[in-house]
Amino acid sequence: MTEIPPAPLQAPPSHAAAKGLATIVGFLVMVEFASGILQGYYTPIYPQIAEHLSIAEGDINWFEAAQLIVSALCIPLLARMGDLVGHKQVLLISTAVTALGSWWLAFSPTFTTFLIGWALQGAYVVWLPLEIAIVHRRTRDTGRQELLTRRGAAILVGSLELAVIVGAVTSGLLVETLDMNLLLALPAVVVTAVFFVILAGIEQAPGEDSGGGIDWTGLGLVTVALGVLMGGLVVLRLDGAGSAFGWLTILASFVAFAVFWRFELHHPEPIVDVRLLSSPAQWPVQVTAFLFGIPVLGGQIPLSTFAQADPAERGYGLGAEPAFISTLIGLYVVTLAIGAFTLPLTTRLLGGVRRALIVACCLVGLGYLLWLPFHHETWQALVNMGIAGLGSGALVAALPAAAAAAAPPERTGIATGMTNGTKTVGGAIASAVFAIALTATGSLDATAEKVAPLSGYLTVWAVCSGAAFLAALALMAAPKHAFSDQPLEVRH
Repeated sequence: MTEIPPAPLQAPPSHAAAKGLATIVGFLVMVEFASGILQGYYTPIYPQIAEHLSIAEGDINWFEAAQLIVSALCIPLLARMGDLVGHKQVLLISTAVTALGSWWLAFSPTFTTFLIGWALQGAYVVWLPLEIAIVHRRTRDTGRQELLTRRGAAILVGSLELAVIVGAVTSGLLVETLDMNLLLALPAVVVTAVFFVILAGIEQAPGEDSGGGIDWTGLGLVTVALGVLMGGLVVLRLDGAGSAFGWLTILASFVAFAVFWRFELHHPEPIVDVRLLSSPAQWPVQVTAFLFGIPVLGGQIPLSTFAQADPAERGYGLGAEPAFISTLIGLYVVTLAIGAFTLPLTTRLLGGVRRALIVACCLVGLGYLLWLPFHHETWQALVNMGIAGLGSGALVAALPAAAAAAAPPERTGIATGMTNGTKTVGGAIASAVFAIALTATGSLDATAEKVAPLSGYLTVWAVCSGAAFLAALALMAAPKHAFSDQPLEVRH
């Protein structure tokens, strides 16, 4: 694919079509703004949240684990519902659940109640795949469906990353002046407003309902498999790598996944189309998403804790103050936004989507690889994360669109949704592995070792780098036509 793209979203055959698509993307940008607020707002105020709940700062990790579990479990159902009843309707449902979780957080006085609210808030994970499915469906008669979908995805992801900066800076500025309940209510206000934006601004596409039903048995099997897997990871975080029960639980999850896979192969309307996901055009995208989840989800907390480590006490770290962490987050996210916004340009310059994705994976791998020798100065951290950020932004924008390009029209929702699902599972696994590498145990025991060894951080960066380079190899296995703008026939 070597066509020279014109200005974004101006290629449909009629002016009316271009205007309508631009309007829809404009409304969806507001949704991604809310998503970015959620993803950036809480990070700088984790210590204050821990103080507000009277818990140890380390206990914050359990909120992340709970949200990842809910996210991984809700994606198959919500993505399939999007294909069945309409992507707008499911976007409204997931936004309502996210708003409920956000308001719950604002008035949660205890660890348990906050954990429930944080888990409910995880429903936002399906927003971007649903939005891309909406754009993909509305561009099917333009003759440039995949090109316009990628451009729309780049705009949405770029907006999300910019909103992450806004969220991080806002909470950092307000944390010392606002009551914690009021501070936590601000994201809930934003999400609630976005619900009405979706309701009023996005129309249901004609013929969006694909028919069929929901495979409740398959949903139950994948829920059990994911639940057992996450349970095993939690045990390993509690008891360490030597826990036989933890490893047996993870082994049991593999058996559950095998049962689920065999059942879905023979189901006429599977909750997860395993034939589609294992097709030559689709599996490299999903494997890439899984591997990409390791650095983009699992690697962020270790980077934050390393940056705050005092080199005078530990012999490593950057000694950054919490306020400066917000600045580091902002600079990193800027590079993500650049990577997303420039995706159409890099695709053109590199002569195709697959090459652009491979280069993006290599940038992520290089960025984390540089951490191994260069982790002593702040400027080194900025360079390392800047390189990784450019590749990460492009991957976040391109992977759902690439999955949609390799899926039949009635399966775009599940294909794009599974990129987030596999990324979430990859991040959850990485989170557990990194917790073991950094602390030897995820236990809440107050007597446990609190200081991570430098070797643990080196392991984290090596795994993140290796995962990114493996993702590049996976993309090389994809057929050359997989990311073409021409319709792809996926045989079942």
